[in-house]
Amino acid sequence: METTTVDTNFKSEEYFINMGPQHPATHGVLRLLLTIDGEIIKKVEPDLGYIHRSIEKMCERDSYQQIVHLTDRMDYLSSHINNEAVCLTVENALELEIPDRVKVIRTIIGELTRIASHCLWWGVMGMDVGALTTYFYGFRDREMINDIFEETCGARLTMNYNVPGGLMWDIHPNFVKRTKDFVAHFKTKIPEYDRLLTGNIIFQKRTKGVGILSKEDAISFGASGPVGRGSGYSCDVRKYHPYSALNKVTFNEALQTAGDTFARYQVRIQEMWESLSIIEQLIDNIPEGEHRVATNAVIKLPKGEFYQRVETARGELGVYIISTGTKNPYRLKFRSPGFSNLSLLNHISVGGKIGDLVATMATLDLVIPDIDR
Repeated sequence: METTTVDTNFKSEEYFINMGPQHPATHGVLRLLLTIDGEIIKKVEPDLGYIHRSIEKMCERDSYQQIVHLTDRMDYLSSHINNEAVCLTVENALELEIPDRVKVIRTIIGELTRIASHCLWWGVMGMDVGALTTYFYGFRDREMINDIFEETCGARLTMNYNVPGGLMWDIHPNFVKRTKDFVAHFKTKIPEYDRLLTGNIIFQKRTKGVGILSKEDAISFGASGPVGRGSGYSCDVRKYHPYSALNKVTFNEALQTAGDTFARYQVRIQEMWESLSIIEQLIDNIPEGEHRVATNAVIKLPKGEFYQRVETARGELGVYIISTGTKNPYRLKFRSPGFSNLSLLNHISVGGKIGDLVATMATLDLVIPDIDR
């Protein structure tokens, strides 16, 4: 019987281990093949494909109304913003005039979605480095937002509230009051987050000077969202390409320059403050009017190519549609933020330890179905 010799190309002291696809720190079915020398990482190779569903190919067979429903199964923690991205692409292609009421409601719910995502991220970030308490605190506050979503559209996670032309339903009569109550509540909780984790000396030792990404490398890798802004790269789509009601509000772009794991952490904490500010500016100024404009039962985009970008909780999501004038897109491509952000993991992890990799991955805030579509 013949035997096969496998050339691993490893040095005598090196070996490899699998991290995932069932590892809690990968936050989903992501497999990392680690080449290590003792505890020191020499190479990180992400292996995708464990949750691939061919979403982009499925979009070619579905109508534009049905496509919206698929997008909240990608980055499920930014489901409302994903839905909005597809609707904006279709609406811009059809040159629909969307009511101001819709634009303001979309923006408020989008920022609530961002806060809810960051609450989950903060809780899990602490848990990844050994602070279990943060998980319960983060979910405590996130549940208040989920309650608002459930009362508004009947769903807590995969919302499907946006439709081409507006919103599935108007907001619930309690929406304004409950949102204002949450804002007042959460303003007292972010300082609590800082006392519990941000200022913790053990946490700072685990994150400062770890996983450093320079501004130049962030641009080169196509990093976006808090990952890019943690390296001083100004890339907030809400600032440079405002959509919905974002051109009616003022807010600061969260930026840090250190480029390490702690800087990316700080960006997300600052973003929660800015999202609260955006909501406060809009919640008492929701215009009267329709929550949806009439569209054809069968939507057909004109022939051409259409692109729309939005800022999800993880960075820039782009929707690219090629239309041949039928009720289905000829081709649809999603530019997901997680895929580009994951590509830099090896670059910022080599030379560190496995424990550093866990902390670094936490600040990339990966949602695997967003990457492996």
